[in-house]
Amino acid sequence: MLVNDSATLAEVEGVFARYEAALVGNDVKGLDALFWQDARVIRYGITENLHGAAEILAFRQARPSKGLARQLARTTITTFGTDFATASTLFYRDTAPGKVGRQMQTWARLAQGWCVVAAHVSLIDATDGPPVT
Repeated sequence: MLVNDSATLAEVEGVFARYEAALVGNDVKGLDALFWQDARVIRYGITENLHGAAEILAFRQARPSKGLARQLARTTITTFGTDFATASTLFYRDTAPGKVGRQMQTWARLAQGWCVVAAHVSLIDATDGPPVT
């Protein structure tokens, strides 16, 4: 199997960057466009278990729009073949001192383009602070 084909990796890095910009900018329409529009898409969050595109969109629409800025660390994107990838990252928010967030996404290239087909977000106590930039 082809792992981290350079062209495919660049594509997924691009959609991951679009996702991050939409997330911190509270671009609900942009986020929705990056998720698989299907009842089988799943997003497990810090306080919610969302099944299907409609539940994910409803969560995004109701979520507070403040305090979304974050700093990413140890982002790892891996592609498998040319149509499947995973993206994992740690994140730190000023609104959650002493905590580290963990985000994992499964991306697939479907008819609508690259989209998240499964995601998991969690928040735990940090053993160290965010990286110094």
